[in-house]
Amino acid sequence: MTGILQNLARRWSELSLALQFVVAGGFGLLAVMLVVGAWVTTQIRDGVIRNSAATTALYVDSVIAPLLPDLRRSEELSESVKQALDETLGQGALGKRLVSFRLWRRDGTVLYAKEAALIGRRFPLNENLRAAFEGSVTAQFDTFDEDEENERAVGVPLLEIYNPVREPWSGDVVAVTEFFEVATDFKATLASALLSSWLIVAGTTLAAFLLLSGIVLRASRTIDDQRGALRRQVTELQGLVTQNTALRHRVQRASRRATALNERYLRRIGADLHDGPAQLVALAALRMDSPVFTDEGHGSEGRSTEVAMIRKTLEDAMREIRGICTGLVLPQIETAAAADVLRLAVEEHERRTGTSVTLTQPAHLPEPGASEKISIYRFVQEGLNNAYRHGRGKDQAVRAGMKNGRLFVEVSDGGPGFDPARSEGLGLAGLRERVESIGGQFETLTGPKGTKLVIRLSVEEQA
Repeated sequence: MTGILQNLARRWSELSLALQFVVAGGFGLLAVMLVVGAWVTTQIRDGVIRNSAATTALYVDSVIAPLLPDLRRSEELSESVKQALDETLGQGALGKRLVSFRLWRRDGTVLYAKEAALIGRRFPLNENLRAAFEGSVTAQFDTFDEDEENERAVGVPLLEIYNPVREPWSGDVVAVTEFFEVATDFKATLASALLSSWLIVAGTTLAAFLLLSGIVLRASRTIDDQRGALRRQVTELQGLVTQNTALRHRVQRASRRATALNERYLRRIGADLHDGPAQLVALAALRMDSPVFTDEGHGSEGRSTEVAMIRKTLEDAMREIRGICTGLVLPQIETAAAADVLRLAVEEHERRTGTSVTLTQPAHLPEPGASEKISIYRFVQEGLNNAYRHGRGKDQAVRAGMKNGRLFVEVSDGGPGFDPARSEGLGLAGLRERVESIGGQFETLTGPKGTKLVIRLSVEEQA
């Protein structure tokens, strides 16, 4: 049983708010309509019966009251009064309308009745008689007591009315008339009134239900739209969180690799300084200790030759130091435009190697930040160096532009290509880490017909 209820509750929760309201609100308004309709029709029925009974009682009282004696003093009716009542109730319009007529005394004795056998008999007072003796006109429609079988047998709808008979000068109730009126027209009128009331109640309930359903449907659609938008935003947010987590891991890995690469760079610079300029300076220092300078027996010609050799050795050391510094020190590119950065890297390579490079770029490029400019310069510098060393400087080209909202820079050559898994050296590895650390992409495409290096950067144009 619990499982069934849980299943029903789950299915109910899956329904839309509008459908939930249609079901729950429909049953609720139907119950309210039945309760209100029953109450309204009861009130209408009682009111119609009461008004009709009061009208008929007033008419009967105006006809019968003049025929009755002083019932406070008379215990019974005289034969003349009975005969007058027989004549009045047996003919004319009143006789046709009244099926039965009884005149009651306060102690429950029947003073007069159309059925002569009931005259003089005493019965216990029912609720309607007591109310009539207290001064109220009471009535009931098509309802019969056990002693009213004759009236029931008539087979037509009857309105039973209890009307108090008052003493003219005091207004006290001295007797009660009970009579059954043929109520065929009354029944039709009552049925029409009840039908109209039910139609009004049902129409009002239906209109309220439709109005509320429209409001709830509109609100449900708004809530569904907002819920869908919220789900989409949550999905996008989850995607962004996942992407940010992946980027954070990539940046952490790139940072660790960059640290290792920096150490390798430092070791290479140290090795270059030790194997190049340091050796030449050491050689020059050794020549300074030559006997040519310490022994006065050597002539000036030998000393001049030795000085020239020392000068050449020191010039070679300075040239190598400048070459190392040229690779380490960046030109003033932070304030230069992106197009000028590309042109500067290409011109520097052409001047240093004596080769030509084809530069292709649009008239306008977005202006990235300083980190992106440094990455672009180093990428073009290292890419052209690889093209010169491994591609023999054949068909060197640099191309830049925008694609899918991202800045791309491409360095290519027509050399024999290489295996990236085996031959990606310190320079390319450092470039890859540098580009990925700022959220870019680094791609190597190589084959027998040449090599192409591509970076893609998401840039925001600087103010």
